Amino acid sequence: MPPKLPKRSQAKIQDPSWTRSPTRWLSSPNPPRNRDPARKSRKRFGLRDFRANVSPIKPHIPKIVSGGQTGADRAALDWALARGIECGGWCPKGRKAEDGPISRKYPLIETPSVDYAQRTEWNVRDTGGTVIFSIQPELTGGSKKTVEFAVKHNKPCLHLHSRQSDAAQALRDFVADNKILTLNVAGPRASEEPAVGEFVKSGLAEAFPSLR
Repeated sequence: MPPKLPKRSQAKIQDPSWTRSPTRWLSSPNPPRNRDPARKSRKRFGLRDFRANVSPIKPHIPKIVSGGQTGADRAALDWALARGIECGGWCPKGRKAEDGPISRKYPLIETPSVDYAQRTEWNVRDTGGTVIFSIQPELTGGSKKTVEFAVKHNKPCLHLHSRQSDAAQALRDFVADNKILTLNVAGPRASEEPAVGEFVKSGLAEAFPSLR
């Protein structure tokens, strides 16, 4: 009578290459055949195991819209253009801004009126949501009017100021939770808050780090 062979020991391990990979079984001295029924099909059609190519989900980057004014508006457009992100928006008739006509490099459409309020309202109305950047925690002037238009048109609106420590995460959550495909970026002009432009650029870069 031939001697009994020892049972093959099995060890249960976690694949370190993917934190959520299913458990794999190893056996010694030789692995069992046909442990994975789909393996033959993948080999037949030249398919690689999808688990080997899983990468972390990147936050969605929406189209950037603004009115083209100096300060927050212009900084958002500059950030988008530098990274090849789609951008645009409404601007006043004559491409009016406090420093003169807005450059043609910004793909903006003129409203029928020279009034800033019309382009502010239309940018709120025609986008999925609005984020307002400011240095000071309290909004005034056109930025405050932006909030009123958001309420009027029942649009989501987020205010971020420089004293917040979680501004980037708040913006990411705002875009994701509201499924925003087109984001209106607003805030004070440069003459009111000279540092707001840099705050906008750093805020967008931190919220969407894959395109720094």
